[in-house]
Amino acid sequence: MPLEFGLWRVDDKPVRVATRAMPLESRLEELIEADPGILGTPLLLLGRQVPTAYGKVVDLLGMDAEGGLHVLELKRDRTPREVVAQVLDYGSWVQGLTNEQIRDIYGAYARRRGLAEELDEAFALRFGGSPPEALNSTHSLTVLASEIDAATERIVGYLASGFQVPVNVLFFRYFEDEGRSYLARTWLIDDAEATAPSAGSKGRAKREPWSGTDWYVSFGDEPGGRSWDDALRYGFVSAGSGEWFSRTIRSLPLGARVFTHIPRTGYVGVGTVSGEPQPFEDAVLTVDGARRRMADLPLEGAYRVAGEGAPGEGEDRREWIVPVTWGHAVPRESAFWRTGFFANQNSACKLRARFTIDEVSRHFGVVDDLEGA
Repeated sequence: MPLEFGLWRVDDKPVRVATRAMPLESRLEELIEADPGILGTPLLLLGRQVPTAYGKVVDLLGMDAEGGLHVLELKRDRTPREVVAQVLDYGSWVQGLTNEQIRDIYGAYARRRGLAEELDEAFALRFGGSPPEALNSTHSLTVLASEIDAATERIVGYLASGFQVPVNVLFFRYFEDEGRSYLARTWLIDDAEATAPSAGSKGRAKREPWSGTDWYVSFGDEPGGRSWDDALRYGFVSAGSGEWFSRTIRSLPLGARVFTHIPRTGYVGVGTVSGEPQPFEDAVLTVDGARRRMADLPLEGAYRVAGEGAPGEGEDRREWIVPVTWGHAVPRESAFWRTGFFANQNSACKLRARFTIDEVSRHFGVVDDLEGA
């Protein structure tokens, strides 16, 4: 049974606040849209009255901080068992939504509400970081109701506990007291987190598609270490100080387009990998049309070579250099950043974040290059 509770006003003596029939059920969508926190779970609302591929309409569709989707369905005038069947049907639809379809749903919702931000921006504003590469890896189904019958309670409990179907019922209680209205909530299944969320459909469709050429590079411009001034002047990206840092930078292929980001600063350049990765002491760069050993160039930064301060036996802590021909690059003080941009701890990784690619490219004037890629 769901947890039931009362509400008392305490002045001279306790006075129980009357529970009323829910006059707000028709307004509950508006209340949740205004503040999804009413549900007790931090959510970004993706859409309201979202049409499915089967001719039905989902009342509310949300996303949590892990990229999981939440179907929220009001009971309205349907019998509780009918709405449970409906929400299960919605689950069969939502599990197949691709990354692109999710973004289209949010885009249509944002336009209807007159919002300018894209999904990445809205996600960052809601949760404080960029969305995961794989969206919809899980989903959950919630019926919003003021009451259900005993049979429906058994059905939901059976599905959730016996078969790990991610379905639950969120009850709302409505109170009135001296002209004021109050709304309280409680779950049918005591611990909503105990119900294992359903995994979405497997496959790469859950991630944004990759162009095959775009890579993200994190350039750690550090006092006493590598310098972005050097990279901008001579054309390279680099990473080192440990195998974990250098392994991904060495994976950059010839011809890759790199979007270069200085942590906690912003994006500073877009260029094309023009040479194979080499350790600093062996690296050769093309400077003013001539091939020059990097170690012979006047450098602002310092770059670790073999054997320098290696604390672990056999660990490669050298600085690895990857030559890059900059198409568009700027000094650190002109770095570009917007809420929702992709950032990652890896020194290099495939860049799928279309919002970041589009906005950085537009800012640096490489839109035509992207379209031709």
